[in-house]
Parts: sequence; C-alpha cells; structure tokens
Amino acid sequence: MCHSLAELRIFQAMLRILNFFSRYSYLLVVLALALLFQASLAQNSTAAQETTHKPDATKEPSGTVSVPAGNDSEQKSTQQSNPSRLVLGPGDEVEITVYGAPDLSGHTRVSGDGNISMPLVGYIRIAGLTSSEAEGAIEGQLRQNNIVNDPQVSVFVKEYSSGGVSVVGEVAKPGSYSTFGPHRLFDVLQAAGGLTEKAANQAVISHRGSDNSDTVELSKDPAKMAERNIELQPGDTIVVPAAPIVYVLGEVVKPGGYVLGSSGGVTVLRVVAAAGGPTRYAGVGGTKMLRRTPNGLQEVPVPLKNLLRAKAPDMPLEPDDIIFVPNSRFKEALNLGALAGTLGTVALYRIP
Repeated sequence: MCHSLAELRIFQAMLRILNFFSRYSYLLVVLALALLFQASLAQNSTAAQETTHKPDATKEPSGTVSVPAGNDSEQKSTQQSNPSRLVLGPGDEVEITVYGAPDLSGHTRVSGDGNISMPLVGYIRIAGLTSSEAEGAIEGQLRQNNIVNDPQVSVFVKEYSSGGVSVVGEVAKPGSYSTFGPHRLFDVLQAAGGLTEKAANQAVISHRGSDNSDTVELSKDPAKMAERNIELQPGDTIVVPAAPIVYVLGEVVKPGGYVLGSSGGVTVLRVVAAAGGPTRYAGVGGTKMLRRTPNGLQEVPVPLKNLLRAKAPDMPLEPDDIIFVPNSRFKEALNLGALAGTLGTVALYRIP
C-alpha cells in the first residue's frame, strides 16, 4: 500500500509539472528566442569592432607620414631649397672628431670643389650638407672602407665662410657677418655698427642664386620695425644705399647737408626752413643755387625773398643741389669750386 501511495504521489507531481509546461510553454519559447537574438547582436557587434580596428596592410601606421619615393638628387634638391637649413660650403672650417680614432680627427676647410680630405679615406664631398648630414656621409665612408667597424663621427662648424651675410653701403662697419643660428635684419645691421648719417631709410636684400631682391623700409616706429625685421639666410647681401642730400650754406641758422628721407622730393622753402631760416645778416636777394649737370655746375638764381613772402612759386630741388645765401654786408663772389669743396666738412641733418 505504501509503495502504491508513493507511486501515486510521484505520478501526481508529474501531472502538475506537465500541466505547468502546457500552460506556460509559449512564454518559455519567447524567452528563448529573445536570448538567442541578443546573443546574435552581441556577436555581430564584436565582429564589426574587430573589422574596424584591424590594420590595413596598404596604409601607414598611425602617426607615420608617407613620403613619396624619389632619387637622391631630388631629395638633395628639396633639402637645399629649404632656406632655413644652414649648409656647408667652400671655405667653411670644420672640426671632425672620430671617437676612438684620434688619428682620423682634426680640423680642415672645405675645398673649392666642396670636398674635405681625411686620412685613409680620401676625399669626401660635404658641400651642400648640414653638419649632421656630413657626419652621416663620413660615417658611411669609414664603414664602407672597413676602417672603423661602428664609426661615431662629430662635425663641428667653426666658421661659416660661405654662409655669412654681407653688409655693404652706408653702415659703420661693412663686411661679412657669420650666421650661427637664426639672424634677423636689425641684428646684422647692429653688428655692422648701425647706419651712417648718410644712409637712406631702406635696405635692399639680395639672395644668393636668385635674381630677385627685397627692399625693406627702415622705420623708427617700433611696431613697423618689428614687422620688417625679417630673418636672413646664409649668402644674403644687405645693401644700404646713400640717401639723396641737398646743401644749404651761407647765412642760415644751421648750414649743412640735409639728408632726404623716404618722403621723396624737397623744395627750397622746406630745406631753408629746416636750416632755421636766414640770419639777420643774410642777403636773401642774392641767393643762388648750384646744380650738377652733364656740363658741370650750373648757377641758378633763387628768388628767396619772394618765396618767403609767397610771391613766387616754390622751387623743387634735386639731389646734390647747393643753396647759398650770401652775407648782405659783404660783396661775396660765388666761387663754385671752393664752395663745392666744403661739402665734405659740413654737418649733416636728416629731413624726415
């Protein structure tokens, strides 16, 4: 009986389980489908991420700049066209150190054909190369000739004879100035002692290997000076031309030469006013102007009295004109030769 009761209970439990599954079977199916759909989405997302981050063999790794292939001459041409590189040239003095090989070390100058000579190596061309590129060229020759197994070379440039900036014209100390590191226009002009009193308010800069030149106006305005303080390159030449000068001599408050600024032309009244005007001893009616012509000095009357009273039109002047205001108490003969000979000793003033 007990055995039959136990079997009955088991049977009843199985009936309850079957009844449960029959009642909620559709919910279990929906739940299973949902779990399968989520698993499929997760798998697709993982595959997409792997595809996105998979490196492409045809592309350069991140952070690498792809450079088109080219021959050595094209690369050298590109390097030498970069004006910011300070390269070696004929006449430059270099100190070469080969570590562990003092017999191969020493200082030398780059020859006129752009080569240097080293013991056991011979001639190595380093013209047109930077100091670091020259180190690589020397190391390559030492390695190629089996002179040093693992060469380490240092090239120190003691003097850039070919890479300096030349300054000529109206500066205190014309000459060639070395360009170690970046140099700007006013740095070089200051090294040349600054401008003379005859200098024009401009500088003409010509570049080596180019027919073009740049004209820079030299202003006293700090903002314009900073703007026009251009950087120079090795081999540049700075020409500071002389400014045009007109002279006022005789009975004026400040006789001398008057340097014209960038504003251009000047007139008789303007330069006489800059000279402080006639003195009380001046004989303004006898004022003369001397002008250089292809036929020599020419004497031109100047109606200064009428100019001062605005009864005559002002007269334009040309560079090197000389205005002479005589003394009214003495009869002065205008000696052209003697007057022209005094120009080198007169004081100079600048007209803006």
